[in-house]
Amino acid sequence: MRHEQIETNSGLMLLLILVVISIGGLIEIVPLFYINETVEDVKGSVRPYTPLEMRGRDIYIREGCYLCHSQQIRPFRDEWLRYGHYSLAAESQYDHPFQWGSKRTGPDLARVGGKYSNQWQVQHLNAPRSVVPQSIMPNYPWLLTTALDYSDVADRMRALRWTGVPYSVTQAEYDRNVKTFGKATADLLDITQAQDTLLKQAREGEFDGDPSRITEMDALVAYLQILGTMVDFSQYDEGYFAKFR
Repeated sequence: MRHEQIETNSGLMLLLILVVISIGGLIEIVPLFYINETVEDVKGSVRPYTPLEMRGRDIYIREGCYLCHSQQIRPFRDEWLRYGHYSLAAESQYDHPFQWGSKRTGPDLARVGGKYSNQWQVQHLNAPRSVVPQSIMPNYPWLLTTALDYSDVADRMRALRWTGVPYSVTQAEYDRNVKTFGKATADLLDITQAQDTLLKQAREGEFDGDPSRITEMDALVAYLQILGTMVDFSQYDEGYFAKFR
């Protein structure tokens, strides 16, 4: 079949496009039915976000941070050396939607948690060029002055619960979280205590430097500081995660 025949016949071209897309889709989908596990076994160390971290993630998405920062370290040596261990599927299992991607106007943030102090994060968000002179990131000064709205945090957790995130409402769900994550974490995931949990974490963490108020900066910094910190890779042998790829 000559290429000219395909170009001049829209029906034929459409049919062949559908065939090619179908083949590509099958190549990606079919192997998943033969893999026992696509999410790595990380021994229960990856947990859902706390109410405060969840609200911080909402703000992260609202402000469009994902447009310039990915959260996906690919399994290439140059990325591993710069950002750390490549991203695991398990680390995003409670993300709805996940923040992967490859567009990086700024650096990848998959493992930014604990890399900088709370004070640095606040200053960087408030006036990026004061700490990174070459930055083209916009300023976000309103995060420091805008009180965090957490009135609907329980409803947000209930919505995520419908997607499979193990936030608890019933005693049975709470007990299951105790078994999976431990009591301290299970308490953080209890929807009935959502507002109290949020306030306690914000005040104890002093993420924006002022414990007398709860701002959007508190939430966003809390979220950034948890990214990439849940899996302790020193507990696993080299090559352990390769069997899941």
